[in-house]
Amino acid sequence: MKIAVVGATGMVGQIMLKVLEERNFPVTELIPVASEKSVGKKITFKGKEFEIVSMQTAIELKPEIALFSAGGETSKEFAPKFAEVGTTVIDNSSAWRMDPDKKLVVPEINANELSKDDKIIANPNCSTIQLVMVLHPLNQKYDLKRVIVSTYQSVTGTGKNAVDQLNAEIIGNDEVAKVYPYEIFKNALPQCDVFAEDDYTKEELKLMKEPKKIMADDTFNLTATAVRVPVQGGHSESVNIEFENDFNLDEVRKILSETPGVVVMDDVKNKIYPMPLYSEGKDEVFVGRIRRDLSQPKTMNLWIVADNLRKGAATNAVQIAEYLVGNQLV
Repeated sequence: MKIAVVGATGMVGQIMLKVLEERNFPVTELIPVASEKSVGKKITFKGKEFEIVSMQTAIELKPEIALFSAGGETSKEFAPKFAEVGTTVIDNSSAWRMDPDKKLVVPEINANELSKDDKIIANPNCSTIQLVMVLHPLNQKYDLKRVIVSTYQSVTGTGKNAVDQLNAEIIGNDEVAKVYPYEIFKNALPQCDVFAEDDYTKEELKLMKEPKKIMADDTFNLTATAVRVPVQGGHSESVNIEFENDFNLDEVRKILSETPGVVVMDDVKNKIYPMPLYSEGKDEVFVGRIRRDLSQPKTMNLWIVADNLRKGAATNAVQIAEYLVGNQLV
């Protein structure tokens, strides 16, 4: 089982390597891939050193699976080239997510759609993954009508340079390169990614489109506002959900607590609720503050938190790879 990790030196790529090791994925040969400037450098995996190779070298080695986290343009150029030599690509960028010919997969929800013919598989947006992990089981039971989501997204979602900016601002260093248009420390930026049509950001549009594809359901409405906050790791979401059918809150908590990969933290009397500080380094999606919307019927509010680098990216990709191996699809 030859596994390539494309973007092995980046934040998500490093977590991919960590998750592969933690979950004891059956790697017989690791092929770390990065930009030309990193070729020849070494990375450590399971106590052994591996040399970073170029994209072309990796393609020639014909790995069974390639985990991609190297940006959309890189994925568009090279994912098809890996696919041509028989490699199954699991891509973490937005390049293929809304392509009608590509599957957009959260394993707990729709991995059963995968087949041997799927040579490029899209990993959803980090904010989307934690959202659908909660929406899906509730949709099956109560039938979604409308969802309003506001995100509070950590700087790791932007990458290492954003973490550097936050940490520099905390200590008063103004010389660091700015990733954001404004200071992020002691601030909240109502802009994640660039602005697109209708004054929504690309991040908001991903949140509005991807859940419908993953859940194979376009009968509900979804709108989003995405905000960057000075948190190092872990995205949070305030979600308002209107259903076609009424619900019982105890039943809602039971459904979610029985959903694989979801942990209910909802004991406000003891101040127990999800926080990014608690989610960092964990693979589960945490949900709490579950309560009725007092302003209209068949509607609830809840709060969802997850580590955006793990379940929001690396862990979900590795879980897809595990499903492919376990079901002999590679």
